[in-house]
Amino acid sequence: MLTKRIIPCLDIKNDRVVKGSQFLNLKDAGDPLELAKFYSQNGADELVFLDITATNQKRKTLVDLVTKISSEINIPFCVGGGINSLEIISDLLEAGADKISLNSAAVKNPDLIKTASKKFGNQCIVIAVDYKTINHKNTVVINSGNLVTEYELEDWCRLVQKNGAGEILLTSMNQDGQKTGYDAKTTIEIAKILDIPVIASGGAGSKEDFYEVLNSPVSGALAASIFHYKEVLIPDLKKYLQQKGVAVRV
Repeated sequence: MLTKRIIPCLDIKNDRVVKGSQFLNLKDAGDPLELAKFYSQNGADELVFLDITATNQKRKTLVDLVTKISSEINIPFCVGGGINSLEIISDLLEAGADKISLNSAAVKNPDLIKTASKKFGNQCIVIAVDYKTINHKNTVVINSGNLVTEYELEDWCRLVQKNGAGEILLTSMNQDGQKTGYDAKTTIEIAKILDIPVIASGGAGSKEDFYEVLNSPVSGALAASIFHYKEVLIPDLKKYLQQKGVAVRV
């Protein structure tokens, strides 16, 4: 049985970890290197690093920071933010990233998913899918949620899989930072129709929220502020999930 993954997310702005709600009202949450080392030593299964302003400011993800973090941790490390070319993907993988997360660039150029998966292997190409519920439909959004696309969520996720992505990181922008729980219904529905792993993101506020999504085909759950501010400790969370019958690595 495959174990479910618990994944802290480091949202980075100006070399600091920040956290807000729907990428707004950002507050400092610590030093990325120190947090990465802490999570690596305290039960995280993977780590996601997102340079959340890279796309809007049209600058590359901070390769130097990726190099430092990758040298200090011993768990898989996924990097995203402003990545729009094979060259940048190559640079980040060489810097020590295990996986690359594409978001806005993949929507603007879906063929990038194909070419990147073929060149580097689909196991390291993750597509971050952000969506909002608009007029009762789940619609894909990009550029930190500021730009509404023409894609309905299910259609885009199917295309992402068809084009060769190895995994989807699915974030409800309506739930992000609210701590009222994941959009479990939608996340589970997407996981059921796809053959690739789906990671839940956006809204975790309690151990029960993790159980709700992980007691299903969903492969893992990502969270930020509740981990950064130690509202939930990963070892405690894993013990709780294990007691509830969810397979986790301990």
